[in-house]
Parts: sequence; C-alpha cells; structure tokens
Amino acid sequence: MTDMTTLLEVGGPLAALGGGAAYTRARHPAVYWSTVGLPISTARLLGSYSSVMEACGLTVAPSRLRVLAIKATTNREVRPVPPRRGLIRPTSTGLRIRLRLAPGQEPADIAASAERLRHAWGVHAVYVTTVKPGVVELRLVGYDVLRRVRMPRKAADGLLKVPVALREDAMPFVRDYRTIPHQLTLGATLSGKSMYLRHLIAGLARQPVALVGIDCKRGVELAPFAARLSALATDPEQAAELLPVLVKEMEDRYDLIKARQGIAPDTPDEEITSDIWGLPEKQRPVPIVLFVDEVAELFLVATRKDEERRDEMVTQLIRLAQLGRAAGIYLEVCGQRFGAELGKGATMLRAQLTGRVCHRVNDEASAKMALGDIAPEAVYAACAIAPERPGLAVAGDTSGGWSRIRTPYLSLGDAAETCRESAHLVPDLPALKPFRPDVPVRPAEAPVSLVKPRPVTD
Repeated sequence: MTDMTTLLEVGGPLAALGGGAAYTRARHPAVYWSTVGLPISTARLLGSYSSVMEACGLTVAPSRLRVLAIKATTNREVRPVPPRRGLIRPTSTGLRIRLRLAPGQEPADIAASAERLRHAWGVHAVYVTTVKPGVVELRLVGYDVLRRVRMPRKAADGLLKVPVALREDAMPFVRDYRTIPHQLTLGATLSGKSMYLRHLIAGLARQPVALVGIDCKRGVELAPFAARLSALATDPEQAAELLPVLVKEMEDRYDLIKARQGIAPDTPDEEITSDIWGLPEKQRPVPIVLFVDEVAELFLVATRKDEERRDEMVTQLIRLAQLGRAAGIYLEVCGQRFGAELGKGATMLRAQLTGRVCHRVNDEASAKMALGDIAPEAVYAACAIAPERPGLAVAGDTSGGWSRIRTPYLSLGDAAETCRESAHLVPDLPALKPFRPDVPVRPAEAPVSLVKPRPVTD
C-alpha cells in the first residue's frame, strides 16, 4: 500500500508534466522548442554526429597521416572521417551548424541526405545552403513554422524591398523589385492571394514609391488603398486609357536617360542598357509599381471592338514588362487563372514575369503555367496545398529555385489605415493626376460626453 501511494505521488506530477508538454507542443510550438526540443535535439546531434554521418554515407577514408598518427598514439580502430563540424548556434526556430566538407564531397551530397538527418536528430526539417567553397550550413527547423506564421523581428528591408511572407526554412521571403522586377501571382478564391497583395501594398506605402492599380473587379480589391494610390482603373475601359499613359511615362524616362548619358536620341529603347538608378538622385524619377488584379479580365472580350482594345492593352503590358525595369516601372500581375487560352499575348507576357508565386489553384494547368518552367517539383507542391491553409504558396523565379511560403494575417482595415497614414508620400506625377482615385472623407467621430445624463422620471 505504501509503494502504491508513493507511485501515485510521483506519477501524478509526471503525468501533469507530460500533459503540459504535449499541450505546449501542440498550441505553442515555439515555446516547446525553446524549453524542451532545443536541448534534446542538441544532445542527439552531439552524441550521434559521427555515427549518423557514417550511416548516411557522408564520411570519407582518413588521410595516411591521420592513420599513422592514430596507430602510433592509440590502439583504437581507424574509422572514416565525417565533415568537420563547427559550433552549434541555436535560434528561436531551430539550430544552425556549419560543416567543412571532406575532400571529394559536394553540397549536393549533404542535401541528398537532409531527410535522413531530419529523422536522426528529431527535427521538423533540414535545409542546406552553401556558404563558400567547401563550407555548407545546415539549418535545422524544430517545428512547422508555417502553421502559425510569426515574422522575424529583423528582416531585410529598404527601397523596393518588402518582407511579405515566411519561408518554410524560417527565413523571411522578401519581395525585392530591384532584383526581380516583375512577378506573376496566382491563386484561387480564398487561397490567400489578396492577403499577399495587402502586405505588398502596405509595405510599399511607407516608401517613396508611386503605386498604380488596375482592378477590373470594380475596384473591390484596391479601392480601400485609394489614399495611397497615384492612379486606379476599375474597369477595362479605364485600363485602356491608363496603360498608354504609363507607356508614355516610360518613354519620357528613356529620353531622360539618353539626355543625361549623351546617347543619341534616335537610339532604340531596346539598346539602352542603363537605367534610372544611374541618374543623380535629384534627377531620378520616382519608381512606379503597377498592380494588375484579375488579369484575366483584361483578356476577355465579347465583341470585335473589345478584341481590338484587348490587343492594345496586352501589347502595352508586354512593352512595360520588357522595357519597364530600366525606367523604374515594375509589374505585379495577379489573377485566379492564367493560361495560353486567355488569348494572344498571354504566354509572351508570362515570359517577361521573372518571379512566380502560386497559391492554391483550381486546376493543374494554372500551376504549370506559373511554375512549370521552373521545376516539376514546384508544380506538385502547389497542387498539394490544402484549402485549410490559406496564405500558403509556392514561390520561385526563373533561376530554378523555389520554396514554400506563407503570408501572415493582415486585416483589410489595418492595411487601409497604413495607406491613409502614408497618403502624404504620394508623389507628384502630373501624367497620372487624371486617374487619381477619389478618397472618401472619413466621418468625424462624435465626442464622448463625460456629463452623466439626468435620470428619466415619470
């Protein structure tokens, strides 16, 4: 009886501790990793590093000098040599460790064994990046960081840089327009595409950038940000008037570059290799970011007259995509569906959009149109996105790299308030003034009276 009582006294706190750890792991994975997961994974890594590397085939035969030294000083067996390990650096989401590759190894050998290392050390995922020749960094992620997105406090930002989402390796996904000038963003209804767009606009609203929108859904997506927009077209007719103005603005900027650098006025725009960033800061035009929401609406036609207008708009979009980067004009093309069946010019426009972000789509053809020319694995990853995870997407570029990302939640009211607070940053562009949207005046709130009302009596 005494032994049973002792067991109950000891088992009760242990059961409560185990239940608390399970609850913390499910509801607060970051706290669980910092308190429990980090020490356990570190101990596993330190205790099994050599044996795991040998089991994964990541060891090489020791050098002759090492063999002679071991035989001369000890009697132990000469074992294969794993990559030399650096210091373990813990982070809020995992671990980082640098490895110096053994002679004859390459980073692809480590990357091929990432799944084995993940199971051996009990972490959520392992990612391999090359630091310099002969040195790679293992980034161990302790839990699924995309389940509940928390952006890092320190993220790369600057002019035309917006930390818009979190990658699956716990690094911020930064939309850098200077590096990737144009991008195609696809996503079905309720896939999180609008949330991605909100983060982009809210991030750019605080920068000295002109924001231009084409929203053929009568402006329901971009109208809340009217206070910060320099121009807004809400139907194909207005878009057909706005796009030639942007093309003319691009041509004027090319003339400015020619005049500054002494280029002959009759030189074709395609042969100018410089851009506005080579101009003095006082003469440099303000960058323009054009958001095209629901791009398929620009391609759809009902009559022959609409078809002619469509061809003109598509041609102007292609010109902006081909030549706009040097003039400081960048495109963010969004839509639910994008394919060659939209009409003439769709494939040519897609070829100019370097960046690709594909949320959950309704058909495999859209995922192939967005990511098929990057990697087949990216297409399969996009088609596997579940509806229960809005904001999850696959991001890549034409260099071949891709990763899963997820955008954190940002309410429409908060994004609109950011645009209203940044309304004073709207640049002065005379050509776009006719397209400046009307900003509704916010009603003044009634003052709260501190006088207690007289009670009602019979």
